[in-house]
Amino acid sequence: MLIKAKKDVVGIDIGSSSIKLVQLRQAKGGYQLMTLGVAPLPPEAIVDNAIMDSGSVVEVVRNLVESHKVKTKNAATSVSGHSVIIRKIQLPIMTEEEMEASIQWEAEQYIPFEISEVNLDFQILGPDARDPSQMNVILVAAKKEFVNDHVAVFRECGMNPVVMDIDCFAIENAFEANYGFEEDEIVALINMGAAAMNVNVLKGGKSVFTRDIQVGGNMYNEEIQKRLGLSGEDAEEVKLGGEIEDIDAAAVMAVINDATESLAQEVQRSFDFFSATSSDEKVQKLYITGGVSKTPNVREYLESQLAIPVELLDPFRLIKVNEKEFDPEYIQAVGPLFSVAVGLAMRRLGDK
Repeated sequence: MLIKAKKDVVGIDIGSSSIKLVQLRQAKGGYQLMTLGVAPLPPEAIVDNAIMDSGSVVEVVRNLVESHKVKTKNAATSVSGHSVIIRKIQLPIMTEEEMEASIQWEAEQYIPFEISEVNLDFQILGPDARDPSQMNVILVAAKKEFVNDHVAVFRECGMNPVVMDIDCFAIENAFEANYGFEEDEIVALINMGAAAMNVNVLKGGKSVFTRDIQVGGNMYNEEIQKRLGLSGEDAEEVKLGGEIEDIDAAAVMAVINDATESLAQEVQRSFDFFSATSSDEKVQKLYITGGVSKTPNVREYLESQLAIPVELLDPFRLIKVNEKEFDPEYIQAVGPLFSVAVGLAMRRLGDK
């Protein structure tokens, strides 16, 4: 899925409610922020991660690129959802070349789609700790039709989509650049988006468990609308701490807490499943990102329910930001929205 070369790219994250754009320049010892932009998508333009209204998506991408005067045509983007399968599998020790040759046959046993209908990629993690004759491999399959829909959007904008990543791995890139990894530390990264949450558990910097949860920030808005009789716009306003006349803040908080409890239960279920399949290893720390991570009390509630430290992932933590070009308070406020786009902007052609 990757094309070999070495050129700058712009990271463009097509989410279910908005499109985010980030361009970074490699600077001494890290990165510098060059461009940052976000624009909302019309409702229903993206449903269950699938592009339903390509015309609107093309228009928003094109306007973002033009308004921010992005010069490169090379874009890195990402996908997630039902049409993407991520599996950690075990195979006999082999070289990357041998793996390339046998990937189709090996994948057939693990992928619930016709192999001819998917794009495949893999990452060898290394020998298995309990059986050195076996190696652990991350196998990724994405439906060609699904990927092609995303590629078509960029082609129509006159862009060259050179890297197709997976949302949770893009966030992993951003996390590694800003926080680094300790050898045996087990941390979880959760991207809490409008329509879904992506869970990625890492041990010593390697992904050992992933799961997509098909609930997200829209659940808050739907519950607030239903229980308090508000419009979609007003529901979004009060969800983020705004005030609406005749609406009791305590009533809003009660709805938010109920919705957060549902999300926390899904996260706990994911962690329990990870522990059950990984010799009872446990997540030691959680980093949350995405639009929902900014909802009042979400971080505190997750921390109390999961009984582990929970921190907001700051994708700009170690990125140089020129304060004459970007307002530091704004960067701090919107940071959680941009973790995927920042991770994509760190990609270069030829990356594996």
